[in-house]
Amino acid sequence: MSYKIKSRIWIESKNKVFLGEGRVQLLKAIDETGSLSKAAKSLNISYKKAWGLIDSVNKSAKQPVTINSIGGKGGGGAELTDYGKTLVNAFDNINKNCWEFLDTQLEKIKDL
Repeated sequence: MSYKIKSRIWIESKNKVFLGEGRVQLLKAIDETGSLSKAAKSLNISYKKAWGLIDSVNKSAKQPVTINSIGGKGGGGAELTDYGKTLVNAFDNINKNCWEFLDTQLEKIKDL
């Protein structure tokens, strides 16, 4: 019989989600598209929801995670700060390490 272990991690600040897989995906999409609106569309979420998630991350972070420019005739944009890119990389690393640990723990029941 084959077993799989499932888990999702997130980081909280003051009992509220600071970073999780969805927020990190949104941050990566902003980095790729240069736009909160385009990032939201690429993830099939509303602009309002995306804006709320990014606002929440920025309010919980020690430093700004994104830099936003207001739209208009030339269009606006959004980009990750260096701190934001560092947070995304740190979360990905934590997540990878978590999965590696869980895979080793799963070995404990495979032969039972």
